Amino acid sequence: MGDVAKDLTAGTIGGAAQLVVGHPFDTIKVKLQSQPTPLPGQVPKYSGAIDAVKKTIAAEGPGGLYKGMGAPLATVAAFNAVLFTVRGQMETLLKSSPGDTLTISQQVVCGAAAGLSVSFLACPTELLKCRLQAQSALAGSGTATLAVKYAGPMDVARHVLRSEGGVKGLFKGLIPTMAREIPGNAAMFGVYEATKQLIAGGTDTSGLGRGSLMASGGLAGAAFWCMVYPTDVVKSVLQVDDYKNPKFSGSIDAFRRIKATEGIKGLYKGFGPAMFRSVPANAACFLAYEMTRSALG
Repeated sequence: MGDVAKDLTAGTIGGAAQLVVGHPFDTIKVKLQSQPTPLPGQVPKYSGAIDAVKKTIAAEGPGGLYKGMGAPLATVAAFNAVLFTVRGQMETLLKSSPGDTLTISQQVVCGAAAGLSVSFLACPTELLKCRLQAQSALAGSGTATLAVKYAGPMDVARHVLRSEGGVKGLFKGLIPTMAREIPGNAAMFGVYEATKQLIAGGTDTSGLGRGSLMASGGLAGAAFWCMVYPTDVVKSVLQVDDYKNPKFSGSIDAFRRIKATEGIKGLYKGFGPAMFRSVPANAACFLAYEMTRSALG
């Protein structure tokens, strides 16, 4: 099996592991990000992550934590296959000879290139997912968006294609998606390789055990979100914004208005669930990737 096929297979399995472990945390993150700012004298719908979990389970059952999972599950194969394959091909391109070990700076470049490539898959997938996840959080805000109730990811896609500008509507939020994926993946893969080398005591990391790989993957995931979290908030609010009567004119406007009305704190809504998700989800992803890649030879 060639390197591309190995990366495609291992990336797919790694992505599936990441999704199963991390999706409930992601649902809570999006709910906190997208809930409307309360009017003066009113309290927010969710006071925090734990409150959001309790209210989601009470209103929708445990399955509510997996709302919107259909969209990323349907594309997780393509997303992670592209991510790890582009990263692998960039590694090959940057090596002077097949046996060379890349520097951490070169790994950062590989991650950035991989992030750019997956942005075009991530944007429409995230839009479908965020619309489904945010429905209950936005309920009662009185915005026109809430007149639309989605039955599932395909229903969201049909609505967007029919009523929100066709294919272009599925790529709403592409700029902040790229601004998240490029630096985020640069940081993630750079930290992943740096941590592995630190644990191994050198550049040969082939002998690392599962615990070391999981620790490296967990730290790498945390690095991703620490690098780009405000950008993710901007992306989420744009993707759930009303098409006919938008609250925000674009990414910069969304950033400025969130900061003006809610302060810096508003740009970190849902940060706790994102971080709680990133460590176990990315630990599972990288472990599954490495084990599958090793098994394939």
